[in-house]
Amino acid sequence: MASAIVRSAKLAENILFRNGIKILGGRVLTQPPCDRQQKRNLSIHEYQAMDLLNKYNIKVPMYKVAESPEEVYQIAKDFGQTTGTKDVVLKAQVLAGGRGKGHFESGLKGGVKIVFDADQAKDIASKMIGSKIFTKQTGEAGRLCKKVMVCERLYSRREYYFAITLDRATAGPVMLASSQGGINIEEVAKESPESIMAEPVNVNTGLTPGQTTKVAKFMGFEGDQQTQAAQVLQNLYELFMKYDSTLLEINPMAEDAKGTVYCMDCKINFDPNAEYRQKEIFSLRDWSQEDERDARAAKANLNYIGLDGTIGCLVNGAGLAMSTMDIIKLHGGNPANFLDVGGGATAEQVTEAFSLITSDKNVRAILVNIFGGIMRCDVIAKGIVAAAHSLKLKIPIVVRLQGTRVEDAKALIAASNLKILACDSLEEAAKMVVRLSDIVDLAHEISVDVKFELPL
Repeated sequence: MASAIVRSAKLAENILFRNGIKILGGRVLTQPPCDRQQKRNLSIHEYQAMDLLNKYNIKVPMYKVAESPEEVYQIAKDFGQTTGTKDVVLKAQVLAGGRGKGHFESGLKGGVKIVFDADQAKDIASKMIGSKIFTKQTGEAGRLCKKVMVCERLYSRREYYFAITLDRATAGPVMLASSQGGINIEEVAKESPESIMAEPVNVNTGLTPGQTTKVAKFMGFEGDQQTQAAQVLQNLYELFMKYDSTLLEINPMAEDAKGTVYCMDCKINFDPNAEYRQKEIFSLRDWSQEDERDARAAKANLNYIGLDGTIGCLVNGAGLAMSTMDIIKLHGGNPANFLDVGGGATAEQVTEAFSLITSDKNVRAILVNIFGGIMRCDVIAKGIVAAAHSLKLKIPIVVRLQGTRVEDAKALIAASNLKILACDSLEEAAKMVVRLSDIVDLAHEISVDVKFELPL
């Protein structure tokens, strides 16, 4: 399920830091930002992003959203009467990149299609709506398409790339721009990094007219189109700041045959830490596009990412969680998840964490690794015992507890009469959970039930 993580500001960060792309003003970015554990950025559908662009008077193609082939037919027919051409563009609305090169389980190739009349639009839409699309980002699980965006077809003279993301090195936003739009920008960064411009913005003074003009000129706009583009960049920046965005990407920005500048496509990610003041934006979240376990984890305020292994992990602290996953791999196992309960978890959250872990049918054993600093070991122990009772867990649980109230925790586990294996050493705990996972996995393969008795 790791592939379910949608593309975020990492794309732009990769562009910024690959080969040390030069920032105008002389500074060169050469060191990548260090990763830190965070909630996932919020992604919204393209049509929702287009709605935001409209609010900021940014020109976009005429569009409507449909949830059935019949709706697509009617919209395409109406557009034909309004625009003077029967051509429309159909875009599958899924939270995954690479739609254009994806394929549907219905057999349709590509999630962005140009069609030439309402009947064809209806036929293509019937192969998108209700069907899963598979791209490099969705992996084998795919992503169900429930809606299609119907857009008027505009004829572009030139296409450009523009994005705004956050640059930790300058502690503020940075604009990325290129004259090469409509294609994979990472390939452009790899093959001709000089064609990409990065312009930092001072958060105290804001984006200046001089900067917008400079960027528009670098992109290749001239005359009236340069003036239009500069205003579009200004409006995009205001949108980015207003809604606590972490990435705003337009690919492509285009100039049509009449010389009008349009944003043809839009992707926006938002900072999850700003949810408390961006309630309207976060109400747009489409949980149907995410793993059900992610929704449960978010509701319980747990940091959870499902993986494809067989050993469930419950850990406090992102760094310790990563180390735990590493040591499991070192001893030949595969973690089934990343799960950080944080420093202030309650017994109820621990129980929900176990429920999340065991909802994955591939999990054969669970490793609990807690270092009690802020997080008290006895609270974790209460949660473990409660989870084992309420969920009637039959798979082995290996627990390694160290730190605050560890003796109380051990006493609680011992008094529970549950088959929970305690270890003081993380090394031994990892070895044990890998072996137990292998035993349970082998038993499942030959349809044999396994019961564990203590002491082993």
